[in-house]
Amino acid sequence: MKPERDILKPRGAVLIFTPDMGNVTVIKRDEGVSWGALYWQYFEQLDKITFAETPLKLNKKLFLQTNASSGQVITPIDENTSLKIGDLVKVRIELEVDRDMEYVQMKDMRASCFEPTNVISQYKYQDGLGYYESTRDASTNFFFGWLAKGSYVFEYPLRITNTGDFSNGITSIQCMYAPEFTAHSEGVRVLVK
Repeated sequence: MKPERDILKPRGAVLIFTPDMGNVTVIKRDEGVSWGALYWQYFEQLDKITFAETPLKLNKKLFLQTNASSGQVITPIDENTSLKIGDLVKVRIELEVDRDMEYVQMKDMRASCFEPTNVISQYKYQDGLGYYESTRDASTNFFFGWLAKGSYVFEYPLRITNTGDFSNGITSIQCMYAPEFTAHSEGVRVLVK
């Protein structure tokens, strides 16, 4: 089938995306059932990414963890929070799933100013859910063989190691054999003085 419009440009040319490129018509000319998918992928600065919701819902929060006379205290990190080298940050990922799913991966990216304190990858079990947690250079990955319908909270600590203005990245989740089930959190900036 010949495309009505060719959006590919020769090497070196600039391709400008416009909203009308999102209008797609699919025509099937023979009998029977067909399956297909269409994905529009582009690159964006991580801290400019907004929350995306599907049957999977993700919410990522950062907390400053301090010790008080009554024990550990966590305070939400916002633009007014003063962070410094050596501070302990707790990452909290809240996940809601509206159906049972198999073979799901969740990837939590982190800013380059953060160093994980639990660096050993291992199988974990919490609240009836078993998963494999793998710590990598720029992210922490969670692998679920079976993810039952419900709400889950994942937490892990990070240590601040550098000063500057950082993009903390996003948390994304996707079903490996049904990639249409995907979601991601919003991007966040972190300022360390």
